[in-house]
Amino acid sequence: MKIRGERECTECGTRWSYYETGSIDCPGCGSLRSVGTDDRTEHTDLQVPFDLTPIRSDIDDTSTGDLADRARDRCREYVRQRGFINAGDLRDLDDTYLAAIELRHVADVVARELEYNASLDDRDELYFLSLLRDADGGERPPADEVPPGLQAARGLAVANAIREYRRDVRTWLEEGKTGRTQAELTKPDRQVLESLGEHVKRIRLLDGDIDAETADRLVEATRDLGDGLRGDEVALGRAQDRLERLETEI
Repeated sequence: MKIRGERECTECGTRWSYYETGSIDCPGCGSLRSVGTDDRTEHTDLQVPFDLTPIRSDIDDTSTGDLADRARDRCREYVRQRGFINAGDLRDLDDTYLAAIELRHVADVVARELEYNASLDDRDELYFLSLLRDADGGERPPADEVPPGLQAARGLAVANAIREYRRDVRTWLEEGKTGRTQAELTKPDRQVLESLGEHVKRIRLLDGDIDAETADRLVEATRDLGDGLRGDEVALGRAQDRLERLETEI
């Protein structure tokens, strides 16, 4: 959405940035009456908190299934409000977003498994609890610790995260903040963007069932793409190389 992010309260004169607070309420007096003091700028990334502490604090008194339900809902709400354009600038595909979307998918698998079965594989439960412990700090277990039963959840989470990132990349390009529009992308730019989209489609068709290491390499290619579109030609070349090597893996 396009907004005037720099605000001035008409009641008390306080100035603040919606890009930083994510709120239209005046931080000085709480009034909803304000005016924008800058041009309208594309902004998709709300600065929302992501805190799993209330869920973690109930681990000893709550079943794993209930924890998974709560974690899934909390992550869904966080991811829904997040984006990758902040005040017109393209941001990276960050670790906290990736951890939140993975916990959402893992928690969904855990909740469904416990709904239809009396028990859960110990490795799956430990992995879920590891994510619950660290996701709001932007940390995920390494690829070699992903249990077979949750490999597809990680793959699908990565595919969905990259799909949303590509969507914001296209929006950002349409705004022309780089000095070039989507129609003016160089051939390497376009090839990398389109190749990334094809990889995402294949992963989703596979319901995420790819190696966790492959999923991580796709994340790195996406980050290189972001750097490349912001002007780093070396990073763009890395993205292209990574995606070409992944052709044989997905």
